[in-house]
Amino acid sequence: MAKIHPLATVHPNAVLAEDVEVGPYAYIDEFVTIGPRCKILPHATIFNYVEMGEDCCVFPGAVVGAIPQDLKFDGEVTWVKIGNRVNIRECATINRGTKASGKGVTQIGDDVLLMSYTHVAHDCKVGNHCILVSYVGIAGETEVDDWAILGGGSVAHQFSKIGKHAMVSGGSKINKDIPPYSLCGRDPISYAGVNIVGLRRRGFTTEQIRDIKDMYDMIYNSGMNVSDACAKIEIGFAPSEEKDTILKFIANSKRGIVKGMGPNVIKGDLD
Repeated sequence: MAKIHPLATVHPNAVLAEDVEVGPYAYIDEFVTIGPRCKILPHATIFNYVEMGEDCCVFPGAVVGAIPQDLKFDGEVTWVKIGNRVNIRECATINRGTKASGKGVTQIGDDVLLMSYTHVAHDCKVGNHCILVSYVGIAGETEVDDWAILGGGSVAHQFSKIGKHAMVSGGSKINKDIPPYSLCGRDPISYAGVNIVGLRRRGFTTEQIRDIKDMYDMIYNSGMNVSDACAKIEIGFAPSEEKDTILKFIANSKRGIVKGMGPNVIKGDLD
């Protein structure tokens, strides 16, 4: 049976795994499912229509499943779905989806860290192994792909997309899409190079990183427009997952990718 502190408020219809721990003054609503070994710490709040996987921890002051801050929301049943091993730190907020968007669900993947005071708005999708540093706010329907890191205080415009393995510097205003494997920052936000350190830590080879860098040099430093650069990459580079990821991301970008800062602003050591 779940270990529920007598000062916690847990609806009798909530479904909690046997080894869930709930601290004093925590609140868990009726239509909530919480998986094994999760910890809901004191003063955390989990409202209706939340599904949470295994080994998650919700810290004091965090609010999961509040109705979306979206004027189109009309009281419909929508969800927050959280994966496994997710840490939701102090005063972070995750809002439910809206049916008006066609999604109706806000999703958080596995092994995600949402640091203090982060905000994940309605219908956002955060992939696996992502980190949102303190005070990051992502507006409705933003997509953050696997292994992306958003630096503290960054804010993302609604419908933005952040590609996998990308890293965004703190305090950034994300108003264009952030391409995969990239480092982006400054104001206005710009492409600053390849996330070499992050890719090495995740097992990418020197050859893979060099190919990624060469492709982005084609896009940002060749003098061609993005469409022509992508066409040249398509025929000029050997097939690879990295090539497919970059070209597919750019092809599907509705807001357009961030601009560059000019050639050779940041040079990576690939030796």
